[in-house]
Amino acid sequence: MGKGEELTTTKYLIHAQINANGIVEKPDVVGAVFGQTEGLLSNDLDLRELQRTGRIGRIQVNIHSNSGRAKGEIVIPSSLDRVETAILAASLETINRVGPCEAQIQTLKVEDVRAVKREQVVDRAKEIYKNMVESVGPASMKMIEEVREAMRVHEISEYGDDRLPAGPSIHTSDAIIVVEGRSDVLNLLKYGIKNTVAVEGVSVPQSIGELSKKRTTTAFVDGDRGGELILKELLQIGDVDYITRAPQGKEVEDLEKDEVLVALRDKVPTAQFLANHNILSESNNSHRKHDKHYSKKQHQKFKKEPVEEVIEDDEVTLMKDMLKEFEGTGNGAILDEALNMTKEVSVEDIYEEIKNIESADSVIFDGVISQRLVDVAAKKGIKNLVAFKSINIVKKPHNLKIITIE
Repeated sequence: MGKGEELTTTKYLIHAQINANGIVEKPDVVGAVFGQTEGLLSNDLDLRELQRTGRIGRIQVNIHSNSGRAKGEIVIPSSLDRVETAILAASLETINRVGPCEAQIQTLKVEDVRAVKREQVVDRAKEIYKNMVESVGPASMKMIEEVREAMRVHEISEYGDDRLPAGPSIHTSDAIIVVEGRSDVLNLLKYGIKNTVAVEGVSVPQSIGELSKKRTTTAFVDGDRGGELILKELLQIGDVDYITRAPQGKEVEDLEKDEVLVALRDKVPTAQFLANHNILSESNNSHRKHDKHYSKKQHQKFKKEPVEEVIEDDEVTLMKDMLKEFEGTGNGAILDEALNMTKEVSVEDIYEEIKNIESADSVIFDGVISQRLVDVAAKKGIKNLVAFKSINIVKKPHNLKIITIE
């Protein structure tokens, strides 16, 4: 059997070390390996039979003598399975003589040839890939980008009579993302986001308003003045559930994948967004009737009563919405005057948290309002206590509002 044939079938290489008390030659070692293991194992693992059938390769011996002693290495190629190879490797250690001399053989390791080959393949693949990348010049890269762009353009769809640019999932998805323009749709398509539709201009088409009332709608706008204008228009004619924006000064069409994913992950309910951002100015209050967070009843109230009371009523709605987010969590939040969360708290610690608070406007929590909590909240100047229910409230301070969902 040639060496090339051995290497093609070899799975393992048994490496052993030999020490002999005398001068021995390679044939002596090979003879001892065959002779002293004969009959030790079953016929299936007899070395002569294994070599005859090609299941072990030619035994390689590298030995040298020095000061009347011999030392060397034995390598046996094996195409047996792991267990059989391990038994064979262990059997070598039973040899105690080589030729006329006492000898000792110790198996050092069994090397997995395929693992070594795999490493070589990986290393070579890295090298080939590096050369491929280096060989792609600017012109080639431009061509690649053009092809990718063409694929995205091919994938883009249209929505409604206005033939608005949209992702292919716009007709079937339960949730949609409203963006500003065609370039935004293309950029999001590049990252696998296909449930988009563009308003194409500051004037939001009526079809988008109607669609937003049927689907869970997220507005994803640029982080500039233009984004605010689109958002105002959208809030007036549509039913927006969530709002998110590109980072300050950036446009959706220019965002990298990570920036897109972070923006969509950090979207906030519309009511919460409006409480934290001055998007709708006083001059736009007349349009608020279109926002889903303003009921018909609230709109009638808006026409008859002072603006302050409407805002207060909407504040209650917002706090109730925020409370629902804590349902089942066993947690709560301390809010400032702008209804920004200053601290998240555990319901178990709510009494102590209120007792030790320095300043707060409202406390929202997933639990029950008791007289004990009312007393300590009033003492600390808290204006709103918000929870799912209250129990046994006998004395209610005039400066504290108790808000429950019952």
